Amino acid sequence: MNNLFVYCEIEEGNVVDVSLELLTKGRSLANQLKCQLEAIVIGTNLKDIENQVFPYGVDKLHVFDGKGLYPYTSLPHTSVLVKLFQEEQPQICLMGATVIGRDLGPRVSSALHSGLTADCTSLEIGDHEDKKAGITYKDLLYQIRPAFGGNIVATIINPEHRPQMATVREGVMKKEILSPTYKGEVVKHEVKDYVSDSDFIVNVIERHVEKAKHNLKGSPIVIAGGYGVGSKENFNLLFDLAKVLNAEVGASRAAVDAGFADHDRQIGQTGVTVRPKLYIACGISGQIQHIAGMQESSMIISINNDADAPINTIADYVINGAIEEVVPKMIKYYKANSK
Repeated sequence: MNNLFVYCEIEEGNVVDVSLELLTKGRSLANQLKCQLEAIVIGTNLKDIENQVFPYGVDKLHVFDGKGLYPYTSLPHTSVLVKLFQEEQPQICLMGATVIGRDLGPRVSSALHSGLTADCTSLEIGDHEDKKAGITYKDLLYQIRPAFGGNIVATIINPEHRPQMATVREGVMKKEILSPTYKGEVVKHEVKDYVSDSDFIVNVIERHVEKAKHNLKGSPIVIAGGYGVGSKENFNLLFDLAKVLNAEVGASRAAVDAGFADHDRQIGQTGVTVRPKLYIACGISGQIQHIAGMQESSMIISINNDADAPINTIADYVINGAIEEVVPKMIKYYKANSK
């Protein structure tokens, strides 16, 4: 009762990374709240799931294994979570801001009248004083996310209703194993007690998932270009540098909107979140929407002909100059010194 729950997505028998990241964050929050961390897994022919999630500090794993539960469809998964939460009364539920999470989260929160904050960039525990009502709420979930087009960072709370629900995009939280030998309790539920036959009205006949063309989130070096790169042709310079450094190329939203780069390379609030060892920002002004997707990089180098660009304030090193002049020199000197 009143524990912290994480809905774990399954893809081809494995728990996806964003769910493991949320288990890591969930463990930390549960420690602060002095409650248990519980995970929910829903699928078909599930195997070895406990060994995937227990090392992240899960105290209890709820397993729903039955025909028709994979691939994901809206109604059965919604029915499972709504009834389980009515029984267990969790105080917090976290899920990934994925295609599935963005479909499932609002359905569950609407059914439970609990509310939900989408695309959080940070989650914390804290108190809130309602001075007008004279009430102090203890240990609320601070659901932190950019708002008003990214111009401010809003902290959203849900004092009255439970569970407090939030979705988080992949890469925002760190994924860290707590202990390889950590063991929790496995609870295998009867699916028929939670799902009705009418929930299976949608039957997935064929499913096609297109794999990503690059590995932005997993690359140790990311070279990202903004509108300041100037053109799609100049973006080729970034690909030349990436080839030399064995890096991946990303882009700001402004660069994508201008047609300089493909949408799947967009980094930021409305793109992917990366945390490489080295992030080279080329011609990027550094609006808060972009910074939200790369500020956890270990080292940031900014190449910009605007000395007052906002991104320079968070960069470890700043190179003031034009992309078409600086990048070829970087390629030249790297090759000369890497033999």
